[in-house]
Amino acid sequence: MLTKQRQITPEQLHESLKNIRVGGTVCHYSLKKCAELVPVINEINELKEELNAVILVHSYVSPEIVYGVGDYVGDSYALSKNAMETKADVIVFAAVRFMGETAKIMNPGKEVLIPTALDGCTLADSINAAEVRRLRRQFPGYTFVCYINTTAEVKAECDVCVTSSNVYKIVERVPSDKIYFLPDKLMGQNLVNEMYARGVHKTISYYTGACYVHEEYGQDQIFRIRTEYPNVKVVSHPECSPAVVAHSDFVGSTAEMLGYMRETESKEFLMLTECGLSSRLQKEFPEKKLVGTCTLCRYMKSNTLEDILRVMKNPAPRDRVVLDEAVRRRAARTIEAMFHYTRQ
Repeated sequence: MLTKQRQITPEQLHESLKNIRVGGTVCHYSLKKCAELVPVINEINELKEELNAVILVHSYVSPEIVYGVGDYVGDSYALSKNAMETKADVIVFAAVRFMGETAKIMNPGKEVLIPTALDGCTLADSINAAEVRRLRRQFPGYTFVCYINTTAEVKAECDVCVTSSNVYKIVERVPSDKIYFLPDKLMGQNLVNEMYARGVHKTISYYTGACYVHEEYGQDQIFRIRTEYPNVKVVSHPECSPAVVAHSDFVGSTAEMLGYMRETESKEFLMLTECGLSSRLQKEFPEKKLVGTCTLCRYMKSNTLEDILRVMKNPAPRDRVVLDEAVRRRAARTIEAMFHYTRQ
């Protein structure tokens, strides 16, 4: 849990964020910009105490949210556990809607608010519940494994949920030799390759969805960077293509990537994931250098301090996560199955 900041000054915020240089002026913090952000940050932090609210923040959202108002910051797996364990009455989830739905699945009695202006995700939106039902008819006898980047209705049609940090472990442990993985085709391809490398013999089929951020990275980018920076360490997310994964020094979830960069002695990194993780590296390990470019996710970056304040003060119906109870219960079983296999 990050330390809560109460009544911070522009100078304090600037000192915290001054090393971040990502995406041109999108994540670049002058003292003037910090002075504009501080009143909203302080008002949000005061409201959290009044409402008994907690703000969960994915690493991909903007740094002023991560370091200004975030109570818990991490990847989808860590935030799923934080949502389940929190004692707060209100959960504000600064990320994308499917993550807010996951929080609601595990916390039916709490209010869950989503401050994002763009209600979408190319990966989660690539499949719906009707399509899963069709696939189950097409692939009878298969265990359906869904990535956490799916809607509650899709989770409700599957058997077990996984994240990028536990997908290999869970698929290996599931007592079935027929797996259908959805919706990410690139992660599905990486899953097939990893099971083969581990000597795990399972028939694995996968869907056709993809994250537009990770899909654009290619091995040529790695080759160019290695030519210029021979000592660079390439870290990538398993939503990248198998070619990128094959030429990376480390592959893992956002939390695992951050941990690798923290622990390795290398000073130069090419980070093939959304720019939010680059911001965290620049803030938390300023002695380390990022080379190459990253990509901004328009959905994650649509979360703003102003919208967080708005949903806490006067939420509109679309800001509230409301789930059909039957769907919620069935989706909860897939998440509970994830925790079961992770603990084994």
